[in-house]
Amino acid sequence: MRHGICILPDQPWARSRSLWSAAEEMGFDHAWTYDHLVWGGLPEAQWFSCMPTLAAAASVTTSIKLGTFVTSPNFRHPAAFSREVQTLRDISDDRLLVGLGVGGTPDDHILGQPELSIGRRVDRFQEFVGVLDATLRDDHVTVDGEYYRIVDMRLVGGSVRDRVPLLIAGNGPRSIRFAARHGDGWVTTGRGADTLDEWFEDIARGCDVLQEARADIGDAGDFDAYLSLDSSPRNSLESIGLFDEMVGRADELGFTDVVVHWPRDEEPYRASVDVLEAVAARFTPTRSTTRP
Repeated sequence: MRHGICILPDQPWARSRSLWSAAEEMGFDHAWTYDHLVWGGLPEAQWFSCMPTLAAAASVTTSIKLGTFVTSPNFRHPAAFSREVQTLRDISDDRLLVGLGVGGTPDDHILGQPELSIGRRVDRFQEFVGVLDATLRDDHVTVDGEYYRIVDMRLVGGSVRDRVPLLIAGNGPRSIRFAARHGDGWVTTGRGADTLDEWFEDIARGCDVLQEARADIGDAGDFDAYLSLDSSPRNSLESIGLFDEMVGRADELGFTDVVVHWPRDEEPYRASVDVLEAVAARFTPTRSTTRP
C-alpha cells in the first residue's frame, strides 16, 4: 500500500512550503493539492493556484510524486492544460500525477458558463480527457468536438504521455468504467454515507464495477486505485487505530494507494498533526519526522 497526503492551497507559499518538504521527509509516496478557482468547502478562504503550487513543491522536494486532486473541465481547456502538464512534468523530473474529474464546484459559474446536467458534465469531461490525452501524445492535433475545438496544437519534442499518468476520478458506474478503459488509474471518494460501514459498502460496489470493466476489456494487468480516506463520514486521522482500520479495509478491496489530508486546526479536515506523525512513523519507521 502506498500513502499520499493532500495539502490544501489555502495558505501562502511562505507557510505551506514546509508542509511539502515535511511530506517527503515523512516518507509519503505522493502529495497532492486541489485545482479550483474557488473551492466550495472553503468559499471565503484565500486560495492559490494548483499548477504553480506544484511547480514550487517540485523545487523543494526530490522524490515524492506530486499530483492534482483533481483537475476538471470547469475552468480548464484541455489543450492549454496539456501545455502546463508538459511543463510541470519536465520541472518535476517525471514526478507528476494528473488526477482528473468531472468537478462540482462554483468554478464554472464564476466564469459564467451555462448550467449543464450531470450527464452533459460527464460528456464534457470524457471529451476533455480524450483531447488531453491526444495533445500529450501527438503533434499537430486538430479537434472539432462538441465541447472543444483545437486547430493544429503543437507538441514539439515528442510524446510525454507515457511519463504522465492520467488518474480518472469517479464514483458512479459510468465514470468508473470510463476510468477502466481510458485511465492509468482510478481515484474515488465514494458517495455520501452516514456510517463508515455504509461508505465502504458503496466503495466495494465501485470496486466490483472496476473489476468487471477491466475484465470486459481483457486487461488483468496492474491498475492503480486511489482511495481518498477523508471523504468518508470519519476523519482517518482521528486516531492511529481508525487509520489502520481504514487502510486495512482499503487493502482488502484491492486499493493500491490511500490519500489523507494534512490536518487543519478547523474543519474541513480538522485533526492532530501528532496522529499524522505517528501514522507516518508506522510506514517509515527509520525516518524521523520534524514538525514544520
